[in-house]
Amino acid sequence: MRDAASFDSFYNASVRRLVGQLHAMTGSQADAEDCVQEAYARAWQRWDTVSGYGDPEAWVRTVAYRINISAWRKASSMRAAHRKHGAPEDSRGLSPDYVAIVTALRRVSPGQRQAIVLHHLVGRSVEEIARETGAAAGTVKARLSRGRQALAPLLDEGTGPLAVRV
Repeated sequence: MRDAASFDSFYNASVRRLVGQLHAMTGSQADAEDCVQEAYARAWQRWDTVSGYGDPEAWVRTVAYRINISAWRKASSMRAAHRKHGAPEDSRGLSPDYVAIVTALRRVSPGQRQAIVLHHLVGRSVEEIARETGAAAGTVKARLSRGRQALAPLLDEGTGPLAVRV
């Protein structure tokens, strides 16, 4: 039988952080919220197993990211977003640094974006990212290096702590 109290505690402690991380990876707050909620639903279905993992949050983040990169969903979301909005969603209430980072991250490849977010915003090591994403450590290093090079001209140095860290 699943332990609802431990799941609720896990959810409450991690949901905002994971939505923020997925927002940075995907560039869309709405997509991040949808993907994270679906990942939590899947975690609840397997909570007896997932709760025993060394890092259940990494499991939820990985599932949410994989949901996002599903080919049909990605194509459908892009078409709908361009038809409806054209411009990025409302960013009131978000720090200027966060908005600048997410805007810049939208312009690098998904693999580079994922590596940068996991390393610089989540604080994962190269080895942890490699395990979480299934990529070789050398691939993660290359994505980080190329991603930083691509981001450099997009961010003003010295505009805040996030821009400096990336």
